[in-house]
Amino acid sequence: MLEKTRGVRDAIRNIDFLLIILTILAAVFGIVMISSAGGENAARYVIVQSAALVLGIIGVVIISILDYDYLARLSKYIYIACVALLVLVLIPGIGSVQNGARSWFNLGPVSLQPAEIVKVGFVITFSKHLSDVGSGLNKPKNLWKVLLHPAILCFLMLLQPDFGTVVVFVMMAAAMLFMAKLNWKYILGAALAFAAMCPIAWFFLLKPYQKDRIIALLNPDLDPTGSGYHVIRSRIAVGSGKLTGMGLYNGSSRYSNLLPERHTDFIYSIVCEELGMIGAVAVIVLLTAIILRCLYIGLNARNSEGLYICTGVAAMLAFQAFENIGMCIGIFPVTGITLPFFSYGGSSLMTNMLAIGLVLNVRYRYKRINF
Repeated sequence: MLEKTRGVRDAIRNIDFLLIILTILAAVFGIVMISSAGGENAARYVIVQSAALVLGIIGVVIISILDYDYLARLSKYIYIACVALLVLVLIPGIGSVQNGARSWFNLGPVSLQPAEIVKVGFVITFSKHLSDVGSGLNKPKNLWKVLLHPAILCFLMLLQPDFGTVVVFVMMAAAMLFMAKLNWKYILGAALAFAAMCPIAWFFLLKPYQKDRIIALLNPDLDPTGSGYHVIRSRIAVGSGKLTGMGLYNGSSRYSNLLPERHTDFIYSIVCEELGMIGAVAVIVLLTAIILRCLYIGLNARNSEGLYICTGVAAMLAFQAFENIGMCIGIFPVTGITLPFFSYGGSSLMTNMLAIGLVLNVRYRYKRINF
């Protein structure tokens, strides 16, 4: 009986309540801001986002119960499922086009973006792959197979095309490879190859609208009603908030409807406008705390697989937050990457919640619990 009681205490002690509280705070904060930014459709957006949060919490519980080592043993099947989803969405009649990309499944009134769910699958499968390779990562015969793992997924996403999500996957893979102690000569080689690819991408790979977005970043006034419009309106919203903001539900963008996609891509601009610098800093502090907590849990994981899982999740959240906030304040081009936990989108929120569930899984199993 005493041993069973000790086991229960250990189990409770291994639950990371801090990460749970931070995550729910961010998601609820996001729902409040969506209710302000949603305009005439605010009620529907809040209902959908709240439902996604509830489903996400259920998903967190389920994914936390399963030992991540068990999930890793299913990595081959998970990877096949990820590839299948990305192939199916490319088929006309199955995948639907939104904003110029065939990236969605329409399931009645609900839209699902498979690339979001694949992020979680990639974290699991790539962590297992790196763990299996171990110290042999830097051998060429192993490295090309490791790099092929994300490359296949990225290629399928480029066919949609969804360049923004591809960049997120690249950053996740890069962070996990760094933690796996990839040799610096490969890192330097990759950096030089990227630099060499930039002019090639500009002239041969980037579409006209993608070039326009980069040009608009440098000088949005060249096309203030076209490619520079989002940047200009977002900067105005951010700057108008000053220190304390115009007040929740009192932002001018709520009434003028001049800032497009304000409940999704530009939710951070609404935070700045209505809650000012205080609200803007609060969002950054909250997201930073979540990311650092994920890294802390990873660094104390019981094995390398747990470290890679937490690193992948932290990198996903960090890059998306960095890019989205940079986009809103006009230092990065508009890509359509959402702000984790804050932007409207059921697929995005559920993915982020499941990713946090993986980290909680790693934390819960710092040491094995015996009942």
